[in-house]
Amino acid sequence: MSESLYSSCADVLSVCQAAKDDLAAILDPNMGFAPRLRQLCRDRITEAENSASSDVSQEELDILRMEANTWGLLQAIIPARKTEPEPRVHPRTLLATNPYTPTSTLAQAIMDSSVLLTELVVVREWLHETAPQPQHPEATTGYWKFTKHNVMQGLRTGSGIRKGLVKELDPDAMNRGDGRSLAADDAGSEKSLAQALYSFVRAGRLDEAVELCRKAHQPWRAASIRGSLLFQWRAIANEQRNDDGIDDADDAEGWQGNPRRKLWKSTCARAALNPNLPDPERILYAALAPCPQTFSILKSACRTWEDNLWAQISILCEEKQTAEMIKLGGGFWDGGLAVLENMPSPPSQEEDVAEEEEWEKEATSTLETLGSVHVEDGPTADHAFHVSQLAIILDRTSSLLETFAAGLKNGNFDPESSEYPTMTRFFAHLCLYLRMIDITIPPLATQVILEAYLQVLEAAGQRELIAMYAGALGDNAVERYAMFLTSLELTADINERRLALTRAREHGLDVHRVAVVTAERTIDRAFELLPQMKGPLPSVITLQATPSDIELLLLRSIEWTTFEDGTHDTALEQATVILRYFLGAGRVSLAKNLMEVLPRELASIDQPEERATEYLHYRQFFTIWDSLDRVVECQSLEVSIMNRDTRAAWLSDYKGLMDQAYDAVVKLLTSDWMMPDETGDRRSRELTRVRQIYVPELVLRLHVMLYASREHVPENLKRALELANIVADSRYKLYDDFLHLDGRRLGEYLDAVRRATIAGLEGGGSDPFKIIITL
Repeated sequence: MSESLYSSCADVLSVCQAAKDDLAAILDPNMGFAPRLRQLCRDRITEAENSASSDVSQEELDILRMEANTWGLLQAIIPARKTEPEPRVHPRTLLATNPYTPTSTLAQAIMDSSVLLTELVVVREWLHETAPQPQHPEATTGYWKFTKHNVMQGLRTGSGIRKGLVKELDPDAMNRGDGRSLAADDAGSEKSLAQALYSFVRAGRLDEAVELCRKAHQPWRAASIRGSLLFQWRAIANEQRNDDGIDDADDAEGWQGNPRRKLWKSTCARAALNPNLPDPERILYAALAPCPQTFSILKSACRTWEDNLWAQISILCEEKQTAEMIKLGGGFWDGGLAVLENMPSPPSQEEDVAEEEEWEKEATSTLETLGSVHVEDGPTADHAFHVSQLAIILDRTSSLLETFAAGLKNGNFDPESSEYPTMTRFFAHLCLYLRMIDITIPPLATQVILEAYLQVLEAAGQRELIAMYAGALGDNAVERYAMFLTSLELTADINERRLALTRAREHGLDVHRVAVVTAERTIDRAFELLPQMKGPLPSVITLQATPSDIELLLLRSIEWTTFEDGTHDTALEQATVILRYFLGAGRVSLAKNLMEVLPRELASIDQPEERATEYLHYRQFFTIWDSLDRVVECQSLEVSIMNRDTRAAWLSDYKGLMDQAYDAVVKLLTSDWMMPDETGDRRSRELTRVRQIYVPELVLRLHVMLYASREHVPENLKRALELANIVADSRYKLYDDFLHLDGRRLGEYLDAVRRATIAGLEGGGSDPFKIIITL
């Protein structure tokens, strides 16, 4: 499906949702929701058919055409269901007021008095509009030209008329039962003409059918077709005239239509049932005057599901009109003066209602058979769009949505099929359309359908549209949009993530809640895939490798809660969780990267106190870690060839950095840095692990630096040995943090202290405490 179609549909939805309180705008026949979507489908079809490089298959074009037709059906039916009908005059009242009321006026009153009949007439007009393009037979230069030539030649030469050829050229020449026929070319033209006329009748284009008959030099056929028109005479119909009080031009010539239509209809039925007539002729007459008696004839011409629907609805409409007209006695124009003298007594209102309900049941039962009717061409009766169209006609949209949702849940539809995106898009917008115009829809089914369409949008890469449709999920909107944002993982940079949250606000979602849920889901997913913090303590030096995608996902999960001030409290909570993990796993560089992306405002949060204190400890730790790195970096700047001033400046910097690092580390060690509480919960265990890794690490790094600088700063050797006293001081509980990894870290530190002690004896003497006392 074209990406532009996704966004175009979303644009229509956005415009109509903005006008959701204006029912007239949403139902507008030109700029309403359904007409806009119908036009989008038509434009897409036209674009694909006119493009030589189009990658749209014929199957996709057919499904788009069905969708366009279905939106047209919705626009044809729904507005009348959502608006109050205007008060109408009952046909009996018309006859009582004017016994000479024309048949067309009575027929209109009959239609207006039945809601279902009105809708069926509208559906029939829709079927006319969406019918295939009518056929056009080859042009002829005369009436039965070849037959006429043969007859005239036989008469002129005296050889007689060829055997089997008609003797006369009147329209009934072939129907006299003598077995005679037209010349082969004329017979073929007659068949082609009858088939073409049927296609025009099927499309409701009677005027063009009449014109075609005239061009074929058969005005009698034109008269037969025009016989279907109801008798109309506005001059005696008590109808509204123009504002200037002058009748229309047509009225100036008197009446129109067929004042003896009842007789015409029975004649058409007899013609359709006449086995001596060619099949195309019989089908044409069955289409002009559909009735149950000629249904089998008409059905033989129905190739598609739409043809079958048209045939059934045409019969229902015609029979309803006929039945109601019979109740009225046919009026003067069908029943003559006898009707005026013996007007039937009107039934009670209760009887009218009961009869209408009975007819509605029969009509509904008839239409339901279309759910399983056999078709020769095109999509079958159980195709989703045909099921939808029938449900719309029967006003069963709720059960339609439930059925489609159940099919989605049960896996009845293949997401890889070419029809799936179109179907889910249609049903998703159908749900939203019905909701906008306050037609009750099943909420659970709606969620399933919208969820399916969201998956289609995700698969199509339509990220910018997800928020709009997720927002329609109601109570589940935040969770669903957060699920989508979580699925982005590392494919979206920080600017895209920020924009995604902005879209959430534009479509009425709680941005803070979306950000929190997305971050939580991302963190949970990362922790599911990362190794758990258990087992031996890691080596900080050996674990500074390139981060994995899952580690980066965990690192970037914090971005969602850093965009808005309102989520900074959550960001602080999540940051401490992630920092504990990274440091507990020995991934100092990742933890440091996390600290660098966190907003400065987090440092000003002071509640809850234990979380604020923990975050302060992380900041202290990385300040110290950076200071130790600067010492190493400064130490590496020493070169053998330095002049006196350069060396003095370097030594001053080196000594200053060493002093800062020593003071900061000692301050941290003599405080309650990362000291866990006594609850023994997960957080306490993780804090303990962090202490057990980094207290020995800081002590050893500081000791090694002090020891290595003894040649440049002799008093640092004394500091190194004094550091051992701090480690051994029970007040600070540092000794316990060395008693892990089978005491390996303690052994490393004692070995380093031993070397420092030996270095203190290099100046002479045997007193190991001499260095502490003298320096």
